[in-house]
Amino acid sequence: MTYKDCIIEIKGLHTQFGDHIVHRDINLCVYYGEVLSLVGGSGSGKTTLLRQILGLEEPTLGTVKTFGCARNECNYEQSKSLRNRSGVLFQNGALFSALTVFDNIALPLRELHTLDESFIRDLVMLKLDMVAISAQHANKMPADLSGGMVKRVALARALALDPELLFLDEPTAGLDPHLSQSFVQLIKTLRTEMKLTIVMITHDLDILVALSDRIAVLAEEQVAAIGNLQEISNLHHPFIDSFFMGKKHDETIQ
Repeated sequence: MTYKDCIIEIKGLHTQFGDHIVHRDINLCVYYGEVLSLVGGSGSGKTTLLRQILGLEEPTLGTVKTFGCARNECNYEQSKSLRNRSGVLFQNGALFSALTVFDNIALPLRELHTLDESFIRDLVMLKLDMVAISAQHANKMPADLSGGMVKRVALARALALDPELLFLDEPTAGLDPHLSQSFVQLIKTLRTEMKLTIVMITHDLDILVALSDRIAVLAEEQVAAIGNLQEISNLHHPFIDSFFMGKKHDETIQ
């Protein structure tokens, strides 16, 4: 694949719940190797769109294709392949509270039903090392972890199957500035090493600046704007103006 290959292609997407319209004629392409960030106000449909890309929800109209396969038309094997080629970091980590750190990361590997436990152990330890979590934490429960460690373990689980496509839902939510900065650096490093394509929902301007190649602004039921940070920040739109206002705008954008 090349940078101009469209890994995710959304055409004519409409989402409606009863009389409430969430999305209206959304068209969007996520290119191979890029980080595309989704921003928008509360109720703009960011999470709904993410769930539709993941195949967890179906749009009212329109198509969502991932790696060339329309989500609502994929057969079982194609759907399974799409899941294995994608990793998701949920907003609060979403670790299984009854499973250890080790077992949380091992879960997607075990679901393949093709790997023996000794190989799974080696892979889990490798993933822990990738996210800078030492082996001594492998047998801890999620409740015993700090917020930053939960994020890293959840990221290790999202990367367990070496996906090509990574989804990040508010990856720095709940982290203090220092932890947020180190987590962003980790994602930047892994993006390069693993040649990841990333779709990210965030309201954090710092991570937006640090990671984004392009930004898609969801507003008024549509993609109100899409472009790089400079292009978006120069537009005059009520949401864009309020989003960038007062957050070190001048020094971060220039």
